Amino acid sequence: METVVSGIRSTGNLHLGNYYGALQNFIKMQDEYNCFFFIADLHSLTTHPTPANLHGNVKQVLIEYLAAGIDPEKATIYVQSDVPEVTELYLYLNMNAYLGELERATSFKDKVRANPENVNAGLLTYPVLMAADIIIHKATKVPVGKDQEQHLEMARTFGNRFNRLYNHDYFPEPFAFSFGESLVKIPGLDGKGKMGKSEGEGNAIFLGDTPEAIRKKVMRAVTDSGPTVENQQKPQEIQNLFDLMKVVSTPDTLAHFDESYNKMAIRYGDLKKQLAEDMVLATAPIRDRINAIASDADYLRKVAEMGAEKARESASRTIREVREIIGFRKF
Repeated sequence: METVVSGIRSTGNLHLGNYYGALQNFIKMQDEYNCFFFIADLHSLTTHPTPANLHGNVKQVLIEYLAAGIDPEKATIYVQSDVPEVTELYLYLNMNAYLGELERATSFKDKVRANPENVNAGLLTYPVLMAADIIIHKATKVPVGKDQEQHLEMARTFGNRFNRLYNHDYFPEPFAFSFGESLVKIPGLDGKGKMGKSEGEGNAIFLGDTPEAIRKKVMRAVTDSGPTVENQQKPQEIQNLFDLMKVVSTPDTLAHFDESYNKMAIRYGDLKKQLAEDMVLATAPIRDRINAIASDADYLRKVAEMGAEKARESASRTIREVREIIGFRKF
């Protein structure tokens, strides 16, 4: 079976963007591929979490991985920091990653603009660590969101550069994979870009949000004063709401509100109420499982330990071979 690798940063609760952009694909893939799904706690260090927050966030993502439907008997679920071989490969790849290409990464430039006082080396070399995560298991398929495509391209670059430098066809090329569908990008509620934790509490609908919290967030979503001509193009903040409705509502519901907008009869309050109820319905099964799994500490420990053992078995084999290719020898 081909190998699939993907991970989610442990920076708090997972949201609809994580679910529809990644987790749904994870669940489909676990029956047909050799899957490694990790919790990226090392990546989260770029934002300097406290020790208590770091562990709590890792635990929450593990709970929500399981609640969303990832089966630890089918897929390898592990915590990134439990596999030290990843950081060793990260070091080797960093030796052949160049400042100019790292500075040109779109996500790096965005983060520099957003947090000019926290431009650390971890942010700069983020794509190198991501490449190590992927190629350490020799993955060929990576279920990523649209915003991560450039990082995946860089992972191919670093793997191919290693192969050329050491004249050894070792790392295969990983490619984006979304189970035959286009890559999904879930917009946030702030009327701007994608749904995310760093954009503010009200921008994201979390998988564990209560129905009341979901309704409150959706009703506060950014809108405008309404269309001024029939069939006009929707501005981004309105298109975002329709894009959200596209993933959680029925086609008939979407068509109804689309027609209302085109006829200048749209009532945003009605649209938001419908969207909120559809989100409540879509997240209900996951929310119930989150509540059930969260209290089972023994099960969570067992899953993490089993995943670490399986991931290290794969990663240590790669590191052993990489060391030999590079030229490290024991006396």
